[in-house]
Order: sequence, then C-alpha cells, then structure tokens
Amino acid sequence: MNVIKFLVFTLMLFSVAFAQNKKQSTKKTAPAPVVLKTQGDSISYAIGQNIYASLKDPLIQLNLDVLIASLKDASNGKPILSEEKTMQCLTDLNQKMQARQAAVQKATEEKKQAEMAPVIEKNKKESETFLEDNKKKEGVVTTASGLQYKILSKGTGEVLPKATDKVRVHYKGTLLDGKVFDSSYERNEPAEFPLNQVIRGWTEGLKLMHVGDKFQFFIPYDLGYGEMGRGETIPPATVLTFEVELLDIVK
Repeated sequence: MNVIKFLVFTLMLFSVAFAQNKKQSTKKTAPAPVVLKTQGDSISYAIGQNIYASLKDPLIQLNLDVLIASLKDASNGKPILSEEKTMQCLTDLNQKMQARQAAVQKATEEKKQAEMAPVIEKNKKESETFLEDNKKKEGVVTTASGLQYKILSKGTGEVLPKATDKVRVHYKGTLLDGKVFDSSYERNEPAEFPLNQVIRGWTEGLKLMHVGDKFQFFIPYDLGYGEMGRGETIPPATVLTFEVELLDIVK
C-alpha cells in the first residue's frame, strides 16, 4: 500500500473513533488508563500502536496535536485544508519517500558491488581462461558474440526457430565445477518458453538448432546473468554450460 492510501486509511480509522466519541467532555483531565477486556480491545490497541509507529517516520514530521485536531475537524466535516491541497501534501510526501527508498536501494547495490568486486574479477579471469581453452577443442564453434556451442547429435527437423517463437526443450545446466544448477531432465518435464524471454545465450544458440538437435552451449557471463549472477544459484561473472535438446517449436 503506498503512503497516500495508507494515510487516508489511517485518517478514516481515527475519524470513526472521534465521531464515536465527539460528545465526550472537553475538560482537561487525566485520561483513564486503558483496560483491555476482550480480544477486540487488544486488537484495537495493537492497531493503534502500529499506526503510530508507521507515522513516526522523520519525513512525516508528525505533530500529534495537529493530527488530533485534523481528525476532529474531519469528524465534524470542517477541514481547513481542501481535498485538493490534502492530496497534494500526501503526494509530495509519497514522492519524498520513494526518492529516499531509491537512494537506499542504490546505496545497497553499490555496497554489494564493492563487496563482490574481488569475486567478480576472479571469476572473470577463470571464465576467460576456460573459454580461450575451450574454443580450441574439437567440434566447438565460437560465434561473433562469444557464444560457444558443440553439436552433440542431429535431429530430423528442417525449420530453425525465430526469436519470437515458443519452444519446448529438455536441458541441463551446469557450472564450471560440474555442479548442476537446473535440469528439466531431473524434473522429468520439458520446459516451454518464448525465445525472446530467456538469456541472450539461449536465444542465440537455440536459433541455430533444428527440432531434434542436441547441442552443448558454453555461455559467457555477458550472454548469461551478467557480472552479478543470480542469487545463490548462479555465481557472478561465470560461464554456464547447458546441454539442450530442442523437442519442438510450439505452434
């Protein structure tokens, strides 16, 4: 829920509360301690605590007295801010919160990249060495993009898939150390996907295959998941090896 919807919802909750209690005495006396008798009382109290905690954000600069006065004005139907001005205030606040969130996210990503820099550099060198040695092996073809592939077996198909086609494949993906990170064979279920919605190495490689062909791809990191990899599954800046069998071009 964005901040505008949250604050409007919060004001509605408080407005109902003040509407129910607007006939109470205005005499300044010490408030009676709250007694939580039922589960509903406890839930109500917990909601109040949660709302107040959410409104303590420094960007809001909460003035509790003004907030309470606003709720009373809302319950009496006599707000001093127009609806347009109210929404403008909340929109401005929302934009500030989004800007802060973007700044925090950027700082987090920069910190992560700095921490990963040594690992990325090490993996880059290992990947470059592997690809340089691998391209000299018999049967390995290197394309202009740097993708390397080897034909394991040929099928009987005559049509090459286009980038906009949907294909059905069986595959096994491994890292350079031989660890399998994904396999449709292990799941005993072929995968289907549009070729323009996968990593570039797959898109390029499968466009070279006919139905029934089985290829081995050696995909450089810049045609795979980039310098940062993907979560804990794909290490940063690493070559990915796939055995791929094109089962069908899905109509």
